[in-house]
Amino acid sequence: MNVWEARWFRAFHVLYYTCLALGLMLSLGEDAGPGPLTLGFLALMAGWHGFFVVRRPHLLGRLNPMAVHLAVICAFYIALVGRDRSFDVVIFGLMPQPYLMLAAPWSYVGAVATVLSTFAARGYLDEPTAFWKLLGSSGLVVAIGLFVDYVSRQSAQNRAVGVLEERARLAREIHDTLAQGLSGIITQLEAAEQAMPDLPAVQKRIALAKELARDNLQEARRSVDALRPGPLADARLDAALTEVAGRWSRTSRVTATVSVEGTSRSLSGEVGTTLLRAAQEGLSNAAKHARASRVAITLTYMNQEVTLDVYDDGQGFDPAVRGTGYGLAAMRERAASVGGTLTVESAPGEGTALCLRIPSS
Repeated sequence: MNVWEARWFRAFHVLYYTCLALGLMLSLGEDAGPGPLTLGFLALMAGWHGFFVVRRPHLLGRLNPMAVHLAVICAFYIALVGRDRSFDVVIFGLMPQPYLMLAAPWSYVGAVATVLSTFAARGYLDEPTAFWKLLGSSGLVVAIGLFVDYVSRQSAQNRAVGVLEERARLAREIHDTLAQGLSGIITQLEAAEQAMPDLPAVQKRIALAKELARDNLQEARRSVDALRPGPLADARLDAALTEVAGRWSRTSRVTATVSVEGTSRSLSGEVGTTLLRAAQEGLSNAAKHARASRVAITLTYMNQEVTLDVYDDGQGFDPAVRGTGYGLAAMRERAASVGGTLTVESAPGEGTALCLRIPSS
């Protein structure tokens, strides 16, 4: 039983005992008040439910013994209402119990049996129209049960979809932090290996690799804590882009510039994260695949949207050819999650331009 189900079950139990307490209060308000036998039936009804239902949640949904427990509780209810009509109100706590105690389709049978016990307790079975009233009441409780079952299934499906979306988001976060950082570290170590036996060059590459490792470790910790990019924690987006581009330029030895157009303004956390991740992915692709000598990042603030353009003068590629990398697919998924779009313009030998557009209001 998950936490969500446990809370619902607890709510049904609270409703049951609240209705018993309310019936007792109504009975105490009468001139005669509840008699000893009435109080005995009330205690038995409360104790039976507590001992055989509340304390045994692992048995909920099993036909045996829950059908027996429901029948006993309904019998106590008939006896209780037969002695004091103040306890009619208990039916509001009793009616949900079949759906709590029994699995479909037996829960619907239990609901109809509960309605039948209500008619028996109130003496309606001897009336000429009893059959039609019973039929209508039974149809109502079954319809309510079907609706509740539908809502429960939809809720379960929504939770499953939410889990899949969260997994996809975590996959993007891992790709945008750990994978990119590890790729940069490998690049620096390979460059150090190629620079041997030039000790100063080797030391410089190792120092850059260590810097990347520290930054990546810090970013991973921040992502675990809040799944929010580290550079955005204490800076505006334009400053964060400048920091990321500067660090990338030092490690890749390729010039990356950042320019801002329009009036800078605060953006929501998800929008800022998406734009920063897109810039990081563009820089990563330029380093790994494009063989570019220059990368230009442009952040543009407009009235209704904000755009990010990442251009490199590298070797380019054919966007129509499906690649094996995760980067562009992750960028499109992230953009779509905030209502944005990603366009890619590239051709072999003509560089690559990424444009991310996101509504900002």
